[in-house]
Parts: sequence; structure tokens; C-alpha cells
Amino acid sequence: MSLASIWSGNFHQLWSSLGSNSTIKFLRLSTKCVPDKSFDARRCPLRQLTNVVEELRQEPQSFITSCGCHDWRLEKVTIASTTNLNTHQQEIHELKAVQCYNIQESTLKKSVDRPATILVFDIETTGFSHQNERIIEFALRDLIGGKNSTFQTLVNPEKDVLNAFVHGIDTSMVNRRDVPTFRELLPVLLQYVRSRQVAGRPVLWVAHNGRKFDVPFIIKEFQRCLVEIPADWMFVDTLPLARQLMKPDGTKLTSSSLKALREHYQIPLVGPAHRAMQDVTTLCYVLQKITFDLKLSIPELMDRAFRASDFVKLPLEK
Repeated sequence: MSLASIWSGNFHQLWSSLGSNSTIKFLRLSTKCVPDKSFDARRCPLRQLTNVVEELRQEPQSFITSCGCHDWRLEKVTIASTTNLNTHQQEIHELKAVQCYNIQESTLKKSVDRPATILVFDIETTGFSHQNERIIEFALRDLIGGKNSTFQTLVNPEKDVLNAFVHGIDTSMVNRRDVPTFRELLPVLLQYVRSRQVAGRPVLWVAHNGRKFDVPFIIKEFQRCLVEIPADWMFVDTLPLARQLMKPDGTKLTSSSLKALREHYQIPLVGPAHRAMQDVTTLCYVLQKITFDLKLSIPELMDRAFRASDFVKLPLEK
């Protein structure tokens, strides 16, 4: 199987980042001049974030300017893989059972003409209105897999969280000095995406119900920060795709929710549902199955994408 065939037609074969011998690594952004100040996007909140977040609050613009220059660098933070823990062997076995293919990371490192960088993402929020509510958790996974392929953090909404019953994130978890606001997180996120992006190619963001929920929230948070969403970012909503699926008896699914799709495809749930990274992991498997069933290649998936600029024409739902 050639790498070219993966990217041109066999999208469902791509998901490979939970291999049995993998070591999970995440990004940490730190200063060379002050080694003890670091931002760990995966394990936020952490006590050691207090100093750097305080610095960002005092001089956020200087951080945005310096992010990506020689004063800052991306470090690799290694965390023991759950595949090495006996207590999680059953969960890993279940995850591997739903993997159709396992492409070795060394193979993926080869130069390949990828049409886009594909990031599956999910957010948790304080409510449904993107006008009045805020993001409190952000997670994504780069479908190419390999090192540093995930990004996850809590986000300080600077307001009370009244819907903790939905996602389990309460006010005390996010309204803290060591949890970054979206304004403080934004330059780190942009730097991370640039580090994963193929030069000259777009970034394809994938979310379930993204057009009505996730993307409007992202747009609004960017607007609050007076930052434009990069023009080469494209978005795909998997909800309309799910509504095209048919059961073996020729009838449509009774529900197109992520939970219903997970049950339809018999994908095991590892960790609590309605937390950003758990939903991202589920959507990665669902996307693999949907594109296989609908026989969608990546170029065809990109044809269904929309851009943030389209929302100038399409009113954001309140």
C-alpha cells in the first residue's frame, strides 16, 4: 500500500497513532532564558504554569510577537505510554480491536504529497451561545499521528461554569491563575498548528456538529482576541456526513449524534464522554468508518469543507 493511495483515496487507513509500541509525547513551550517557566498544553492546569500565565497577563502582546522566534522553543515532553501499564491492557486491547490498520510511524515520516493537515478537534463550553458563553476545554489530534500529535488544555473562561453536569468541568477547575485564558492560549495554539502544517497546504479541521457549534465558538474567541483565523484553515462538519449513513437493512440511523455513531460502529468508550480529548478520540474512529462507508477520499472531503470567512455570509446562530 503506497502512501499516495492513503492520501488520495483510502482515508480510513490513516488513523494510526495508538500503536502498541508508541510513546505519547506532547508539546511544551518554554523560554530559553527562563528554563523554569513552561506551558504544558496537555497537562494544564499545573502548578508550575502560574509564573508563565502571570507573565502572559502582564505582557500578552509581547508573547504573541515573540512566539515562534528564537526566544521561544517547542520542547518534547515524554509521558509514559498507557500501553506499558498492565492496568490498562484491556482498554488498549479494545482500542486496537477497532483499528483497521496500523501504519508504522517510521513510514509516515517519509516525504509524502499530503493535500492537507487534518486535525480532529473538540471543545467544551460554558453553554450553547457562542455570543455569551466561553470555551473551557480544547483538544485536537493530528491524524498523521506520530510524535506530538495531540494538543489538549483547559481554558479559563473568566466566568462561572453553570453546566458542569454536562462535561464534569466545574468553576474551580478553570477559574484559576494557572489556567490560561483563550487570549493567552491562542499564540501557543497557532504555533502548534504551524509546527504540524505541511508548507503551502491547508489545515483541515474536523468536528462533529462543527458548523453550528464548534466553529462559531472558535470564530468568536478569535474575534475577542482581535486575531483573524488563518485563511488556509478549512472546516469539515461530520454531522451531515453521518446523516447519509445507512443501516444494513437500508434504513437511516435513528440518531446522528457522536454517541449514536460510536454505538453504531461498536467503538469502545475509554474515559468519560463529553470531555474534549475523549470525544476527539471517538470522532477519529468514527471519521475513519464514515469515510470508508461513504467512499470519501481526502480531496472529496475537502470539497465539502467551509471557511471561517463563509460565516460573513452565513449568520452565526445565537
